[in-house]
Amino acid sequence: MSARLPAPASRAAVPAGRHPARPTSRGLRVTAAVLLAAVLLAGCSAEADEARPMAAATTEAPEPTETPAPLPSPELAEPVDVAAVTSTATPQTALATVPLLEVKGRAPKTGYSRDAFGAAWADVDRNGCDTRNDILARDLTDVTYKDGTKDCVVLTGTFADPYSGTTIAFERGEKTSTAVQIDHVVALSDAWQKGAQGWDDAKRTAFANDPLNLWAADGPLNGQKSDGDTATWLPPNKDFRCEYVARQVGVKFTYGLWVTDAEQVAMASVLSTCPDQPLPEGSAVPEIPAPEPTPEPEPTTAPPAPAPAPAPAVEPAPAPVVEQAPAPAPEPVVVPEPAPAPVEVYYENCDAARAAGAAPVYAGDPGYAKKLDRDGDGVGCE
Repeated sequence: MSARLPAPASRAAVPAGRHPARPTSRGLRVTAAVLLAAVLLAGCSAEADEARPMAAATTEAPEPTETPAPLPSPELAEPVDVAAVTSTATPQTALATVPLLEVKGRAPKTGYSRDAFGAAWADVDRNGCDTRNDILARDLTDVTYKDGTKDCVVLTGTFADPYSGTTIAFERGEKTSTAVQIDHVVALSDAWQKGAQGWDDAKRTAFANDPLNLWAADGPLNGQKSDGDTATWLPPNKDFRCEYVARQVGVKFTYGLWVTDAEQVAMASVLSTCPDQPLPEGSAVPEIPAPEPTPEPEPTTAPPAPAPAPAPAVEPAPAPVVEQAPAPAPEPVVVPEPAPAPVEVYYENCDAARAAGAAPVYAGDPGYAKKLDRDGDGVGCE
């Protein structure tokens, strides 16, 4: 198996994780009449109901579902003069790259869907693990993996969330996995409206799975961000904003995505507080412009004497005509035999996959199908 993704840039230390108190309630009591009505609705016969004694049974109602407290609105960047704050920026820094981004309005969102960027979390680097698990393994510490997945499916880990500045204990599960999500730093919808709808499918799939544009993040904050750009959302952890905005600048410069006027102003505003913030590793870097040439000084000496008149030209004798030898006949073109068509692999069920020695079957492998992967984790016939 190929090496995991490189670790992200170092982050400031974060405080211990949050553990908000979960409200509890004592179950409400319901009367025997309610229980009897439920039995009637279940379709029991009238005779059976008459024979059933009217017991004064009670039951507890289920606990109400906890509604999470709404997140506070994010603080946005103060407006600045982009030309003024970037004019003295060091070349190839994130701040110096901001004015190099094309400024245009948003294109219509018409036609956007997640499917336009390929299958979610494909194994584009062909290391046997899907992109989501690659990023979890990169960004979490103390990671454990699900047995039988060749260290692909992350079960648990500790996550120092840069967006909130808190620590989250990650545990894979139907109700717990969403605590840590994978954020597209430049959201797919935002990219679609700023240039990506003109790309081909291969480039959109590569963009959606590029580690340069992916970070593990606090789930609720990732939901709050949605498809916001720098002008509409910034992480609450102010110590991380420079690195976050530099990553957005690097992604947009690398992929040629444009920005809105408000977005460029917000980028310049944040990065003006950290003018030496570099572009992220893996980003394209703008070329340093060549210095303008120094003008030659004006001559101070007297002009030279005029040149003597040229001697009359003597017409040369005509060159002898040499007949060209006929060109050799071209070599015959050899047409190679077409490559054999690939053999399609199909497993009726997991028993067939195991009998073929192919289990477990990973997403992207020949023979993989959703019917073999009931828990949808990218590993079939576990």
